[in-house]
Amino acid sequence: MKKAARRLDVSVDSGFRPRSSMLTRRSFAMLACAALASGCFPSLSGCSSGKNVVVDAPEVEEAAVRLTFFGFKYESLNVVAIEGILRAYMDAHADVSIVYEGVKSRPYFDALGKRLSSGFGDDVFMVDHDTALAFEEAGYLADLSDLPTIDLMSDLALGQMRSEGVIDYVPTSISAFGLYCNTDLLASYGIDVPETLPQFERACEAFAAAGVVPLVANNDISLKTVAIACGLASVYASDGEAAIASFNDDPALLASALRKGFDVVERIVANGWVDAPLALETEKTADDLEQFATGAFPFMLTGAWAAARMRDLAPELAFEVHPYPVLDDRSVLVVNVDTRVSVNADSPHVDEAKDFVSFFTQPDSIESFAGSQCSFSPLKGNAAPGEPSVQPLAAAFSQGGAVIASDDNLRFPIWENARQCVVAMLGGATAQEAEAMLLSLITAETGDAS
Repeated sequence: MKKAARRLDVSVDSGFRPRSSMLTRRSFAMLACAALASGCFPSLSGCSSGKNVVVDAPEVEEAAVRLTFFGFKYESLNVVAIEGILRAYMDAHADVSIVYEGVKSRPYFDALGKRLSSGFGDDVFMVDHDTALAFEEAGYLADLSDLPTIDLMSDLALGQMRSEGVIDYVPTSISAFGLYCNTDLLASYGIDVPETLPQFERACEAFAAAGVVPLVANNDISLKTVAIACGLASVYASDGEAAIASFNDDPALLASALRKGFDVVERIVANGWVDAPLALETEKTADDLEQFATGAFPFMLTGAWAAARMRDLAPELAFEVHPYPVLDDRSVLVVNVDTRVSVNADSPHVDEAKDFVSFFTQPDSIESFAGSQCSFSPLKGNAAPGEPSVQPLAAAFSQGGAVIASDDNLRFPIWENARQCVVAMLGGATAQEAEAMLLSLITAETGDAS
């Protein structure tokens, strides 16, 4: 039966609301089509403001089960892929309607916590390492150990998912972080893509001497992943499992390990290889891309997921994405098993939500979604993204030994804590102060002053 056309109301709010005000099955499909034409999703914060923009169709198509899916993927490439997966699932399950809502990552986690703690948690939602730690303790996460797609996951993914015995999330991608290199600018100065820390430092010195700021960095992931890469490379090159167990027993060992990475960050800031005040204001996958797109900077630090967006933003810019050159003798690939999807343990539709998550993690869905993020597949084989500029990362991934930026086996929220330390360093703190700050943050959370 055909439905009458529905009016779409657009509103802006903080991201917290009861379930009734979200994208419906039909309005989401309409929105995706409009977004493909315009290149921007008006419902999602990346296109207008830092707040969540909700598209609400007052007349909701009736279904026996109505699921809500809340996530931090809000940009058009990612949301179009999600919409395709949702539509395919609903075409095969006529009795289920699913709505998706996306909010930019850091505001998203604030909104997610408020929804769950107030009893308005969505049926399905995205988590990261830090929130999963808190939500496990709060009992918010359903056991997903019986999903049929678990057996399809790679050893790398399973090693993270099974860190606590019970599987309470499934990954839909493995992201990588890299050094974006403006190859034309490097060539014009006779500088090769750096593969070691000394090479990187010499390149930065050469550009700085010529009056060129070498590095674009954002205020979130850029320098913290450098610190983690440098500080933990030796851990993952040897017996990582034993080292991480020792970190859990004595957080001071973790802070000490990261000191080497903080030292590198301190040199970058102190030498003016990054514009620290600008970096403090530079938003991830937004301001940083606009800066690098000018062609005035030789390097940028961010996730590989931005490569396709970078190419669209600056089609004439020649660039490649390489592992971090942070060791004296080699570079380091940094990855995260992420875009993790969980089911609300208090959902009235746990079984249906788990069935949808199983569909989301089937090979066809993973290929579509991970590909939309220039990310590796979490499934066996860890298929690499097809984006040409990130092939140096794919080559490094195939060799193994990558550093996991926020390892599930580590019982501390290192992702947020490392960010706070690096923000302090951009404001003038030393590596020694960052080491002490990291230990203080960990012990404040754990109550362990050992």
